[in-house]
Amino acid sequence: MIPAIQVDQVAKRYGSLQALAGVSLDIAQGEFFGLLGPNGAGKTTLINILAGLVIPSGGTARVMGFDVRERYREARRALGVVPQELVFDPFFTVRETLTIQSGYFGLAGNRGWIDEVMHHLDLTSKADTNMRALSGGMKRRVLVAQALVHKPPVIVLDEPTAGVDVELRQALWKFVRRLNLDGHTIVLTTHYLEEAEALCARIAMLKQGQIVALDTTQNLLRMHSGCYVVLRLDPNALPAALEPLVVERREDGACRLALKDYVEVESVMAQLRKAQVRVQEMEVMRPDLEEVFVQIMQKA
Repeated sequence: MIPAIQVDQVAKRYGSLQALAGVSLDIAQGEFFGLLGPNGAGKTTLINILAGLVIPSGGTARVMGFDVRERYREARRALGVVPQELVFDPFFTVRETLTIQSGYFGLAGNRGWIDEVMHHLDLTSKADTNMRALSGGMKRRVLVAQALVHKPPVIVLDEPTAGVDVELRQALWKFVRRLNLDGHTIVLTTHYLEEAEALCARIAMLKQGQIVALDTTQNLLRMHSGCYVVLRLDPNALPAALEPLVVERREDGACRLALKDYVEVESVMAQLRKAQVRVQEMEVMRPDLEEVFVQIMQKA
C-alpha cells in the first residue's frame, strides 16, 4: 500500500533563511500522525508544500502517490487542510461557503455530506448565517468543515484548536477520531501536547527545519525512563539529601522531585523515614509528552 504522504529530502529556502533542510518521512494510510515543533520549526512550510501553496527548493512530496507538483490536481483532491489562520469570505453564509468549496472539487449533489459535517461540528443552527456574524470559534468550525467537504483521504489539521473553547475541542476530536476510524489519514500539528499524546500513534518533531525525533508516541515516552514524585510533607521540610532532586516547589507547599528511575522512589522514602518526616500526600508520575518534547528540543 502506498503511503498517504511521502516526503523525500524536501528543502525550502527563503533568501538566507533555511525553513526546511532536507526533511524525509512517510505517513501510512490510516495513521493519526503528529507533527510537532516550536514556532519557526518548519511545520507550516511543510504543510503548505503538501497543499501546493509553496514550491519546494528541493526534494519531492507526494499525497496518496501523486506528486504535488507534477500531479497537483490529484494531490490537492486527496488532501484537506485546516489552516491556522481564520480565512473566510464575508459575503456568504455557512452553507453557501461549503457548497462553493464543494464545487471547487467538481462535486455536485453533495448536500447530504455537507449536512452531516455541519451536524457533527454543531453548525446546523448557523447554516444560513453570514460568515461575518460568526464568532471566532464558529469560524474555525467552518474551516474544519471546508477541509472535509470533498471527503479527502488525507486531512491536515494545523493548530485546529488554537483559541477555541473546551466544548468545540471535544466535539472536534470526537469527529476526527471517527474519521480516522473510517480510514482517513490525520496529520496534526498542535502546541497542546496533551492532545498529541492522547491522539497520535506516531510523532515527528521538527527543529530549525530538520526532524530531530521520529517514533511512535509510546517509544518516545519510554525513551525517557525517569519519573517524578510530588510530595506534601509534615513537617514541610525536605531532608538535605533530597534537595538536589527538587525541580519545582509549588505554592501549596508540595515539591516535585525528578528521579532517574522508579527504583529510586524507595531511597526517597528511606531518607524521609530517616529524617522522621511524614508523607501527607505522594504522587508518582511518568514524564508526559511535554517533558519529552522539552528534553528533545534541548538536546537538539
